Amino acid sequence: MRYTIENDELRLTVDSRGAEAVSAVNKRTGAEMLWQADPAVWGRHAPILFPYTGKLTGGRLEAKGRTYEGGQHGFARDVEHALVRQEADTLVLELRANEETLAKWPYAFVLRSTFRLEGKTVHHTLCVENPAEEELRFGIGYHPAFNVPFDGAHTITDYEFRFDALESPLCVSARPDGLLNGTDYYLARNTKTIPLTETLFDNDSHCMVNLRSHTLALVEKDSGRQVRCNIEGYPYVLIWSSANAKPWRFVCIEPWHSLPGEENGPLAWDQRPCAASLAKGESWSTTLSTTFDR
Repeated sequence: MRYTIENDELRLTVDSRGAEAVSAVNKRTGAEMLWQADPAVWGRHAPILFPYTGKLTGGRLEAKGRTYEGGQHGFARDVEHALVRQEADTLVLELRANEETLAKWPYAFVLRSTFRLEGKTVHHTLCVENPAEEELRFGIGYHPAFNVPFDGAHTITDYEFRFDALESPLCVSARPDGLLNGTDYYLARNTKTIPLTETLFDNDSHCMVNLRSHTLALVEKDSGRQVRCNIEGYPYVLIWSSANAKPWRFVCIEPWHSLPGEENGPLAWDQRPCAASLAKGESWSTTLSTTFDR
């Protein structure tokens, strides 16, 4: 089921499968600003990553005396979320532990997604609640994909990623198989910009750690048009595009609160570094605010 909310500036459509935003339209220009999930390139739009980000060590985890197989980025993006509330500019969807999720991850939880429009900004809040477990540990992150170029008059080299503070982004490496390998590298030094080049993602994503900036934007250099994400408070921010198509047809800005597994890391769930740990009855939330100034 798809739900649409709107205001004077934006029309946002969210699919109940995965509580995934699938369309963000500028109502003044008619421009579609989210990637439209071409399956030949990358068949998603803006998935939620829960209860972990990236890959599991060995593709599996151990919890409560059992071993569970797990694909990349968890299961929340692939299951139905129930409608809680819909208003003109606000939508709330919820996923509760059920037979399907317990077969993948043996914990009781509530994951609530709230989408709220404010001018040209989409606020997407994820709230996790622990209704029953003695302790609930989890990872979580966002993975929105934005169309680029913004129009037919530009090419990808007309764009750059722009920080609002001087950065020397240090990246942890998960090459070549998506698991942390214990090495790191500088993507750039003493800069506010990272050019969008034709080779930037040839070796997959870049996972930047402990940035100073409050925002990271994809900017059209000659016009200043941009898509800007508030990344304040996120320990990890990734940028990525799919190597299945060149020139790049979209880019992702991905604020995460947790990391992928390690090449030789533990399988035990309680040994995997988490975004948060909740006692019974506790809750935790995070918000990604994305401004479409284009």
